[in-house]
This record gives sequence, C-alpha cells and structure tokens, in this order.
Amino acid sequence: MGQKKLIRFEAIKHFPNVLEYPQDMQGKWNGFFKNDGAIILELACGKGEYAVGLGKMHPNTNCIGIDIKGNRIWRGAKTALDNGLNNVAFIRSQIDKVTDYFAPNEVSEIWITFPDPQLRGSRAKKRLTHPRFLRLYKKILKEGGLVHLKTDSPDLYQFTLTVINLFELELLEQSDNVYLQEVVKPELMIKTHYEGLDIAQSNRIHYICFRINKELPVEKDEALKQLLSEQDTD
Repeated sequence: MGQKKLIRFEAIKHFPNVLEYPQDMQGKWNGFFKNDGAIILELACGKGEYAVGLGKMHPNTNCIGIDIKGNRIWRGAKTALDNGLNNVAFIRSQIDKVTDYFAPNEVSEIWITFPDPQLRGSRAKKRLTHPRFLRLYKKILKEGGLVHLKTDSPDLYQFTLTVINLFELELLEQSDNVYLQEVVKPELMIKTHYEGLDIAQSNRIHYICFRINKELPVEKDEALKQLLSEQDTD
C-alpha cells in the first residue's frame, strides 16, 4: 500500500465523522447526529460526493456514505469536516453488512452512484441492485423509502430495470440520458469523480428511482439468472 493511502487510513481513525465497522449503532443514528433528520445513504460512496452534496443541499437530513476503501472515504470526510457539515458521516465497511448498522425503518433513501457494474455474468450477484442486496435494503428502509441508481453503465441500467420488472417493484422514474431531460432535478446535478471518468464510454448518464414495495422471493432469483443468460445469447 502506498504511503499516501497509509496516511489517509490512519487519519480517518481520528475523524469524528468516520466509523469503521461500528457496533451497536442500529436505531441510534439520530442520537449520533443530535437531530431527528431523515437518514440518506450513499452506497459504494467512493469519495463521497453524493453524501457531501446531499448534505449541503438538504441540511435538515443526515447523509451517510458507505465504502470499504478508507483512502477514498478520507476525501469525502475531510471535505465534510472542512465545510462544517455536521450532518454528513461515513462508514468504512462492506455494503452487505448494512443491516448490521441500521435498524428496520431507519433509512429514508438509498443512493447508488456509479458502482462497479460487475459486467461479467458470473458476477451478477455482486451488482448492488441484485435482489440479494435489495432484500437487505428493504430491511432498513422506511415504508415508501426510495432507492436511486445513477450510472453510466447501460448494462447495469438495463439489469436493474429487469429486476424491477421481474419482482414487480414500483418504478417511479427512469431516464437513459439524464442531462437531455428538459428539467434535471438538483440532486442529479451532483457529479462524482467516476462520472467524470466516463468509464463506460456511453456518453450518457442513466437514472432509476424505485421503491422496494414488496417482498423479493428467493425463488425468482433463478428466473433472473435465466433471463440474463438469454439476454447474453441474443
């Protein structure tokens, strides 16, 4: 590991707005923030541009970025501290541990911004909109809570629509080219480091907003796997 990463890993251990694998925090986040604001998560937050951006935009909410990469979290956490954003915090952990940190009905919104699309079919279960992750999100989201996906990957966009359709979830918004819309809501104008890289080289940004308004039966996962297999052979 490079010296710069080591320095940042050590630094976040002393940041008051960074928790690494926190214990006994379920149901206690409003106490941590010392307010009753709604809790918004940014998953696989990287440098935390959305956690910071949403925290600035909505000062009465509490925004928490989650990522395993401590050197990336350092950037967002330091920006939040430098700007006096007491409503922004970060958790260093894997995403699949999210139910260890939040109680049922504790989270109002989840943002998934430019995650690794895990393009190989064999890695579909690692996509953050795969039903195995959605089941975790459902456990912590309030009734009517929102899930947002913003990505430059057309494959992840279509995969997520396939999941929503198969499991009959409530699709609220979709766009396969966000910045061509007549009106772009302010939240979608926040840009992450990875958006600027245009890794997918698609020259467009995709967006989906949906609710996990019903259970996701595990039995349907096999049907999803079959659908993906058929799409790969088309």
